[in-house]
Amino acid sequence: MNRTGEHTASYYAATARDRHTYPTLDGEIRADVCVIGGGLTGVNTALELALRGHSVVLLEGRRIGWGASGRNGGQLIRGIGHDVSGFARYVGEDGVRYLQRAGEDSVTLVAERIAEFAIDCDLRWGFCELANTPAQFAAMVDEQKALRASGYAHPIELVEPGRMHEVVASDCYAGGLIDMGSGHLHPLDLVTGEARAASRLGVQVFEQSPVLRIEHGSQVTVHCARGRVRADSLVLGCNAHLDELEPKLSGKVLPAGSYVIVTEPLPEAVAAQLIPRNLALCDQKVGLDYYRLTADRRLLFGGACHYSGSDPKDIGAYMRPKMLKVFPQLVDVRIDYQWGGMIGITANRFPQVGRLSQHPNVYFAQGYSGHGLNVTHWTAKLLAEGISVGQSTGLDVFSAVPHLTFPGGKLLRSPLLALGMLWYRMREVMG
Repeated sequence: MNRTGEHTASYYAATARDRHTYPTLDGEIRADVCVIGGGLTGVNTALELALRGHSVVLLEGRRIGWGASGRNGGQLIRGIGHDVSGFARYVGEDGVRYLQRAGEDSVTLVAERIAEFAIDCDLRWGFCELANTPAQFAAMVDEQKALRASGYAHPIELVEPGRMHEVVASDCYAGGLIDMGSGHLHPLDLVTGEARAASRLGVQVFEQSPVLRIEHGSQVTVHCARGRVRADSLVLGCNAHLDELEPKLSGKVLPAGSYVIVTEPLPEAVAAQLIPRNLALCDQKVGLDYYRLTADRRLLFGGACHYSGSDPKDIGAYMRPKMLKVFPQLVDVRIDYQWGGMIGITANRFPQVGRLSQHPNVYFAQGYSGHGLNVTHWTAKLLAEGISVGQSTGLDVFSAVPHLTFPGGKLLRSPLLALGMLWYRMREVMG
């Protein structure tokens, strides 16, 4: 992984529309709110606060969108990323219904942001959830019924096993569920476009300004190498890259590696045969596969979470066999881009959102567990509500879900979760 401060050599960095850079923090600044982290959480929280009239400083240690926000699979998918019904004992039935709506409304919020600020990020609608087993397809039948009963506003289509080639040219799947209220986009163009919008609204954005330490109190002082920010409130939006800046939070998130390869441009007929309806697709394996076509007809294929803390030596060689298992017809196709990145995984696969009990003017959102493209926008809205108004019903609901601190400290988090994931993979193989 690239840790030099510049973007990793991804397809997104190579094709980014906005290459604007921001200055490094130099000197002292006073603001209502300081936001640490220039990914989707931080950028959108800053944007939401600026829309509410706050003065905001946004600090990014590398480049806007450097982490998972600018190098993910680009899949904009309905939901919080977990079956939220299991949290009823913490949030009640009304809270569960709120979370279910938030999973849908957060996608709408992303679309509204793109339209409001005219962000060109290759947004395309349509997503297919892929069943690896008949049991998973049976669950999709129930999911379609539940969505229709709830009044879901977008077309939902079951794809029987015999019709799967209408969706994807692969024999790997036992059916699918198409959701036209989800889709895919260019994530780096999205987050840089949102940062530009925030800057135009008055947010002071600084890149290459890693935070060295935080002084807590009624006013927070955030120290960088050549400057500092004094603010009434602080937002931590660092997710998998929080490190030891706030140990009480970093111990609740496990940074896990995910990997992506992108092929050479495919002939139009080949691309149309591979994914006829230009959908984003994702299966349901423990080490899931997700893929889609880019705007210039390349296949972008990702997945394979690693918890070891080290990347494969050759990501292309590691990921290519996974792609060929799904699409053996691409055996002679060249891989033009390969990269990895860290996502923040929580023990219950539910995002952590709230404020620090010991420092109530410090807010945070993290741990999207691979579903951050839409949920970041929603949590940013809740954080801005909490800071602006002093309370937020949605923030209270998210905060009510308890979160486990991974045992054993920093050195043991990855091995312990790797063992747990191995157990789930064994169960998957054994049926």
